[in-house]
Amino acid sequence: MRLACLWVPHFVAAAVLRQQPELRSQPVAVMEGVAPARTTVDATDAAWDAGVRPGMPEAEAAARCPGLVIRPGSPARDRAAQEALLAVALGTSPRVEDDAPGVVCVDLDGLGTLFGEEGAIGERLARHTRGIGLPARVGIASSRVAALSAAKLGRQVSVVAPGAEQSMLAPAPLALLELAPALHAMLARWGVRTLGDLAELPRTGLGARLGSAGLAAQAEARGIDPRPFRPYTPPPFFQETQGFEWEIVMLDGLMRVLEPLLARLAVRLDTVHVAADQLTLALGLADGGHHARVVDLAYPMTEVAPMRALLQLDLEAHPPGAPIVHVTLSARPVRVRAGQGGFWRVKEPAARELTIVLARLAALVGSGSLGSPALTDSYRPDAFGLDPFALAEGAMKRSVGDVPGGQIEGGAQDRLHPSGSGLNRAEGQGRASGSQDSRQSRPTRSITLRRLRPSVPADVDMCAERPVAVSAGLVAGRVIAGAGPWRTSGQWWREEAWARDEWDVALSDGTLCRLVRDRLTNAWLLDGVYD
Repeated sequence: MRLACLWVPHFVAAAVLRQQPELRSQPVAVMEGVAPARTTVDATDAAWDAGVRPGMPEAEAAARCPGLVIRPGSPARDRAAQEALLAVALGTSPRVEDDAPGVVCVDLDGLGTLFGEEGAIGERLARHTRGIGLPARVGIASSRVAALSAAKLGRQVSVVAPGAEQSMLAPAPLALLELAPALHAMLARWGVRTLGDLAELPRTGLGARLGSAGLAAQAEARGIDPRPFRPYTPPPFFQETQGFEWEIVMLDGLMRVLEPLLARLAVRLDTVHVAADQLTLALGLADGGHHARVVDLAYPMTEVAPMRALLQLDLEAHPPGAPIVHVTLSARPVRVRAGQGGFWRVKEPAARELTIVLARLAALVGSGSLGSPALTDSYRPDAFGLDPFALAEGAMKRSVGDVPGGQIEGGAQDRLHPSGSGLNRAEGQGRASGSQDSRQSRPTRSITLRRLRPSVPADVDMCAERPVAVSAGLVAGRVIAGAGPWRTSGQWWREEAWARDEWDVALSDGTLCRLVRDRLTNAWLLDGVYD
């Protein structure tokens, strides 16, 4: 068996930097206990170089390293970082082992045909661990202990040839094995300084003097690991967590915390080629209570922006009842089956996923409010109905581009009006009586109506039943020319009766626009602006 070992130096401190990358340039120490009697658990390289060591009291650590940043220990944070490291390994091999905090072993059997030689596999693992914010070293050997030792002794990726494990370990210091203090002291009194010295001791005498602990240490020094490989079974969800030393009382502050959590989850999902179809948010409150929300995603996704928007909308509708001191965010992973797409087309969702989306939408808004818009046989502007939704097979319909301020309607001369005229109404009816040849010989200019949805309420001054001044938002001025009214109405026999007058007017500020007067309410609206 060939194994790759992922090892993250100063793992507990690295888990802190993964959550707070802005601290990477500063010395950081992780403490446990109650101030001022806290002791050091782990420290970053900068703090380690200054003399900070595990077990050191906080006062001594701060004296050895001026400017030391203290962060409290968090088992949940460490576990989230370990699961992220395991997820990276699962993205390369289906057989991985959760060996210790910051240590993951990967079975390389059969991966050569997928990723190339062992060095390339190690580079892939190192690159992906850097992507999740954990700078791991990779060692590759024929045993777990040899691979871990190679990772600790090497720089980035170290590959030990089969059969060369003992010779690689021989010059390594005895402290590499992390033996019990009493066993290490006994071997030091015997003059054992390196793993090669330990490997050459007589096995019978070593067992008689030190028992099974001494024999196990010698086996490790020779690169032999008798333990069986224990495959790791991933949990049914991915989880990120973060605690605070202060209370969060505003939604904006909570969203600023959730965004990096979502980003880390998205990286983990992308690494193992899955997506999330459900988010679970658990909030720890200052009064000791909890606030949990489950957000079902309409479509499996890994994009941070839509997931953040859905969480914000849910929290706005269901706010917690007390300040927040702890956040746990979980994502349920699902595999998304790849499909063949076409050029210049957005990928269509799978039928099964589309059915789930439609069912969720129907539960939210009701089946009567869900469907495809369809024009109805009516003169009423914007009249439409809903047909049962069905995804068209083959080509997708061309849609109108996004236009600030409203929708784009065809040129005014192409709009069919109830009066039967297909000409620009501002030009009057006289032009329609001219000959076809004269119309073709005269150059025409197509203008476009930018319809405002919703229409903007307007204040209109009237004189002799005609508009003379308009004020509607940014549009304001005297009417210097106008055509209308074009009067339409319908459904007078029902409660949905409507009646409206339409005007096309040119204003003194150069704006050409369409006004609508609701004859039932006598309200004026700015319905659109001509380009």
